[in-house]
Amino acid sequence: MLNPRLATRYAKSLLDLAVERNCIDAVLKDMQLLNDICSQSYEFTVMLRSPVINGDKKISVINEVIKGMSINELTYAFIKLLVTKGRESVLPEIGGAYITQYNSLKNIRIVKLTTAGPLDDGMKNAILSKVAGLMPKDTVDLKTEVNEELIGGFVLEVDDKLFDASVRKSLSEIRSKIIDHTYESKLR
Repeated sequence: MLNPRLATRYAKSLLDLAVERNCIDAVLKDMQLLNDICSQSYEFTVMLRSPVINGDKKISVINEVIKGMSINELTYAFIKLLVTKGRESVLPEIGGAYITQYNSLKNIRIVKLTTAGPLDDGMKNAILSKVAGLMPKDTVDLKTEVNEELIGGFVLEVDDKLFDASVRKSLSEIRSKIIDHTYESKLR
């Protein structure tokens, strides 16, 4: 992230305006779309950050990218303002900061579940209900990911907490105990 403080301030301003105009969900959709565009197109992000390309050219590129999409007028005015002020390079970070602040405002907690293989809907719902039971005041948004390197088990991330119940971690712990010879002291 280039400037997290600046991104957070701009996202807060956008969120305040969206709340005032009663369009926070529409702006959220736009910010998610913007994040998707930036993550899928490295060239678009480089264009936003390029000091060589002037603001008018950047606006015309942005217009071409979002042509045919229904972008909220507040979001579009905000993007134009950023370009006018020369802050368009922070636009990808502002999108992420807006989503984070929206989640905080709506009490939405992102829970990331990484497994060794794909989960069926029954298992996802069981895990979701267990996690939601631990956070009764919050809405839980479960994001799943598959990582075959885990071998088995799962890794659960909530905020800055990590619960690793994977086979890979267990094997790693066993390996380190064998290498450290800690098993010798337990035999005596």
